[in-house]
Amino acid sequence: MSKSALVVWGGWDGHEPRQCMEIFAPYLEAQGYDVRIENSMDVYEDADYMNSLSLIVPIWTMGEITREQEQGLLNAVKSGVGIAGWHGGMGDAFRKNTEYQFMVGGQWVAHPGGIIEYMVNIAKPDDPIVAGLSDFAMKSEQYYMHVDPGNEVLATTTLSGEHIPWVEGTVMPAVWKRAWGEGRVFYSSVGHVAADFDVEEARTIVERGMLWASR
Repeated sequence: MSKSALVVWGGWDGHEPRQCMEIFAPYLEAQGYDVRIENSMDVYEDADYMNSLSLIVPIWTMGEITREQEQGLLNAVKSGVGIAGWHGGMGDAFRKNTEYQFMVGGQWVAHPGGIIEYMVNIAKPDDPIVAGLSDFAMKSEQYYMHVDPGNEVLATTTLSGEHIPWVEGTVMPAVWKRAWGEGRVFYSSVGHVAADFDVEEARTIVERGMLWASR
């Protein structure tokens, strides 16, 4: 069976959704996927197409999704289609939609200090998504998230407390995987703008996460 991926980009321009799509869509094509790129979520309502996919990559921040679009997306994942994404493109997409957030396994709530220097720490070095990678530094937004305790956490980041003193020392999940029905869900909070993926570890984790999630 041939592999097919849907990449849907849009929403808030500050996260550079088009530029991020231009990093990861060619990667999937190089891995042998038939990649369809959409700048609208209407495709989520096409149940036959959605359920035929191997992988969905949503890159959409602070948007509004219709009930029909949301159900089409969630049902496809539940049926076994993989979903993989990063930062606000998946973890701060639809603030009113709690079932979508339940599927993702977390929701952005803060990034103390804005663009700061922080570390990402590999938490499960035997997992194929992060295997062989060392802890790495980022200069970007460090996401504070409300997260599902059922996530399988692959990497974390620790809050310094410099900007919000009462969260000092909080160990925050940064990369995880989970299930939604028959589907695999992958998420990384790293990747505020396209240039963040110049950091090899940040890009590699998303590339491997997409392949892992894919049906």
